[in-house]
Amino acid sequence: MSKRTADASGAGPLKSGDRPDAMDIDDKTNEMGEFEDEFEDEFESEDEIIEAGVDGRPDAEREAEEAAAGAMDVDNNGPGTFIVGRTKLAPGETLAPDPTTYRMLHSLSTPWPCLSFDVVRDNLGDNRSVFPATMYTVAGTQADSRRPNDNQLMVMKFSGLSKMDGADGDESSDDEDDDEDADPILESKTIPLNSTTNRIRAHQTPSQDPSRPPITLTATMTESTNVLIHDITPHLASFDIPGTVITPQQNEPLYTIKAHKAEGYAVDWSPLHPAGKLLTGDNDGLIYATTRTDGGGFVTNARPFQGHTSSVEDIQWSPVEPTVFASASSDGTVRIWDLRSKSRKSMVTMQISNTDVNVISWSRQTTNLLVSGADDGEVAVWDLRQWQPSGSSAPGKPTPVASFNYHKEQITSVEWHPTDDSIVAVAAGDNTVTLWDLAVELDDEESKDTAGVQDVPPQLLFVHYQNLAKEVHWHPQIPGTLVATGEEFSVFRTISV
Repeated sequence: MSKRTADASGAGPLKSGDRPDAMDIDDKTNEMGEFEDEFEDEFESEDEIIEAGVDGRPDAEREAEEAAAGAMDVDNNGPGTFIVGRTKLAPGETLAPDPTTYRMLHSLSTPWPCLSFDVVRDNLGDNRSVFPATMYTVAGTQADSRRPNDNQLMVMKFSGLSKMDGADGDESSDDEDDDEDADPILESKTIPLNSTTNRIRAHQTPSQDPSRPPITLTATMTESTNVLIHDITPHLASFDIPGTVITPQQNEPLYTIKAHKAEGYAVDWSPLHPAGKLLTGDNDGLIYATTRTDGGGFVTNARPFQGHTSSVEDIQWSPVEPTVFASASSDGTVRIWDLRSKSRKSMVTMQISNTDVNVISWSRQTTNLLVSGADDGEVAVWDLRQWQPSGSSAPGKPTPVASFNYHKEQITSVEWHPTDDSIVAVAAGDNTVTLWDLAVELDDEESKDTAGVQDVPPQLLFVHYQNLAKEVHWHPQIPGTLVATGEEFSVFRTISV
């Protein structure tokens, strides 16, 4: 597959039914993805490299040119200020990360790009800080439209994820391995699919045999309108148990949800139903609930939840109420529902945007907070205690606790930090993944450096360039570590989180 380059004319990430242009097809593409050393060939490229606004030339040469051309004004953000996602690159220019701002940074390519992925919890322990790191993920591909049968569900193991040289200011630390320069390794097991994966989510349920690891299920929402539930437990085991063989039967879905008549993008497993309870929403505005039975099968309720007047873009279960969930829609609303409702109508409906609400995330630390991302680039934080029930005499339009319009393109992913209720990760159509600290106040000492840059809020902690950024997730067991997908995957950890 020919790789799309990160240039000024590159298209932004996709949402809903939009698809990329057909890509060149290389029949010799290896099924296995491969890691790329982010810095191995950094200075061998013929393209000009821009690093945090500095183009790598000697200061005297650069300053002389700027003096001759006059002060550079970039989007009214001050002379000479280069802002990722705002400043346009000239033809032939590419962006290179500043290695001093990362504790870990790796990129990997898969045979086809993936619109969605999820991180799978493992048995290697929580709060681990040992390098090289190991993690497991699952993703669904978006093959060329001329090759739909090339689509796959990919179960992946990333290992050998080393930290940046000198990231801690010393050569080693007590809680880290000495082998920090190990080459990263990507291992992959694939399940054939015949359709693009719009969104995929993983769920772990206890095994009936307490001595065995939990069962890992995936729910894959496909472009074909079907939702496929797979058991990927044997695929995960095959990475670490020599001689494990995956049979064709183990690649077959356990269950296929066929209730949807239109494709969808909203799917979430309940964290409070260990056996497995799934919600799926489609472009017709309908939401279906699927429950795993005591015998291990699945049942989909024939009667959907309905009320949205346009597509359901995202769903999030409440982290504390086992029957409550939230949905976001391209009708600009977020609705709160209860499974026990006989009417199948929402309890609360709030018009929070004049554009599509693409994504939401419910805080697991402060459970009255919900963050949303919209088509106009707004990221907003809402206190659900201020929302009035549907039918209230004067519900009014809610006021967000915090709102940021830094991004000028659609928001494609938002996720709260798993243990810090003030930090949020955001992916956007401006080819960036940003980190935000909502606890930072305007008059904080640490905000002074950014206060002078117009339209850059002091709450903005970090900007990571991710071409065609689509989705971002925190790793729940490796503090501060993020995985993001777009044109390729990024695994990174900044020195600021």
